[in-house]
Amino acid sequence: MRHGLSGSHEVQAADGPLACRPVFAVLAQECARMAPDIAEPITGVPAAQAEAAARTLWESRPVAFYTWSGLEQHSNATQAVRAIDVLYALTGCLDAPGGNVLFASVPANPAAPMVAPEGDAGTIGAADRPLGPARFGFVTGSDLYRAALAGQVHALVTFGANLVMAHGDSARGRDALAAIDFVVHADLFMNPTAELADIVLPVTSAFEAEALRIGFETSQDAQSLVQLRTPVAAPRGEARSDLQIIFALAERLGLGEQFFGGDIDAAFRHQLEPSGITLEQLRDNPAGVRVPLITGYRKYRETGGFRAPTRKIELYSETLHAAGQPPLPAFAEPETSPRSRPDLAGRFPLILTCAKSLWFCESQDRGIAGLRKSAPDPQVEIHPDTALARSIAAGEWVSIATPTGAVRARAKLNANLDPSVVCGQHGWWQACPELGLAGYPPYGPGSANLNLVLPQEPSDPISGSSPLRASVCEVTLLHGE
Repeated sequence: MRHGLSGSHEVQAADGPLACRPVFAVLAQECARMAPDIAEPITGVPAAQAEAAARTLWESRPVAFYTWSGLEQHSNATQAVRAIDVLYALTGCLDAPGGNVLFASVPANPAAPMVAPEGDAGTIGAADRPLGPARFGFVTGSDLYRAALAGQVHALVTFGANLVMAHGDSARGRDALAAIDFVVHADLFMNPTAELADIVLPVTSAFEAEALRIGFETSQDAQSLVQLRTPVAAPRGEARSDLQIIFALAERLGLGEQFFGGDIDAAFRHQLEPSGITLEQLRDNPAGVRVPLITGYRKYRETGGFRAPTRKIELYSETLHAAGQPPLPAFAEPETSPRSRPDLAGRFPLILTCAKSLWFCESQDRGIAGLRKSAPDPQVEIHPDTALARSIAAGEWVSIATPTGAVRARAKLNANLDPSVVCGQHGWWQACPELGLAGYPPYGPGSANLNLVLPQEPSDPISGSSPLRASVCEVTLLHGE
C-alpha cells in the first residue's frame, strides 16, 4: 500500500494534534473482515473463484459494470450497490474509455416541473428514510400502502402501473387501494389494479400518440438523436395519451401555469429550445434530427469533481454516517434467509429469487397468443437434484410456499442454478382465450401471482427496496394436477 494510505497519522487540528487513520486503511480493515475464505460459506462462492474474479477485474482494465433489479430488490440493496461502486472507483475506470461513460447529451430544458418541491419533508417515507426516494419526491410501494392503510392517502391517480401485481405483498396492496377514498387508473386494458379503481380512463398506446424523445442512451450516436414519435393509428374511442390526461388534470386543479396552460406543444418547444431544433423540423423529419455530439471522458476534471459534499468520490460517506448508517459499505445478511432465520429453515429450506419472463413486459402481454404460445404457463426453475429429492419432474405443477402463502407454477429444470436456489416468475394473471389458456386469480387459492407470497418488508433501511429476490421457500408437487 502506498505511503500515507495506511497506519495512523497525526494532523494538526484547530484545538491541537489529532490522531487519525486514512480511509484506505479503514476500508482495507473492513474488507479483511469479509475475506474470501470468510465470505465463502455465506455466499457459496469458493474463495479461489472470488480471488480469481478480483484479479481479472484488476488485470483486465478498463472494465464496465451493469446493475439493475438483480441487486436492487434486496433488503441490503444500497450497501451492496455501494460496495460495487467503491470497487469500481478503485479500478480507475469511471468515465474513462472502456468504462462506464456518461455520453454527451443534446441540450434541453426539463419537462414540466414537479409540483412538490424536491426534498419536501412531507413526502411519504421521508421521516423513516431521509436519504431514500422521498428525498427526490418519490414514494416506495410499501410506504404508499402503509400510509393508505393508515388513512393518510385520500386520492390516487395511477398510469399503467399494475401495482398489486408488480409490487410485493399483493393482498396488502389490494387492501391499501381499497382504503383510499378515490382512485383513478389510466390503462390500455383492465387488470387487477384497474378493477380496484373508482374510475378507469382509457389511454392510447405508443402507436396512437405523439411523444418527444431527446436522446437514446444506448450509444453516443443514439444519444444525439431527437425524435418526435408519429402516431401510426388513430386513438380508439375516447382514449387520450398520458400527457393529455396529465395536462388536462393540471388545468382542472388550478396548476395550468406550471403545465404551459395545458398546451403540450408549448411544453415540447420549451424542452427543445436549448437544442436549436424546432417542433416543425421534427414533424417534417419523423426519423428524427441529429445533433453533432462528441464524447468527453473524465469530465469530473473539468467540472470540479462530483456531486458530493467534498466534490470527491467518497469511499467514506459522512452523509450516511450522519443518518446513522454505515459510512463504508457493510454486508447485512437478508433478514429472512436460512442463516438469519434458522427457525424457518426446516419448513422453507430453499432460497427463492425471481425474474421476469423475457416473452412478456412485466405483468402485461400474456393475453397475446403469439407470445403466450412460447410461454404458456408460469414456471419456477429448480435444480435437477433438488427436484429429484422432491419427486418433481420437468413440466409438473408445483406449489411454491413461503412463510406468507403459496402459489403455483410448472417446474423447469435448470442445472445452472445452485441446488439451494429456485427462481420464480412474477406477473401471471391474464388469460389467453385464443389459445384456451385460463387466467389465474391475483389472490387466494390457485393463484400464480408470485408477488402474492413475496413480502415488502424488511426493506432496505436507506432506499426502502423490497426483498423480492431474497426470500425462503419450499417447492412441492401438486398432486392431481
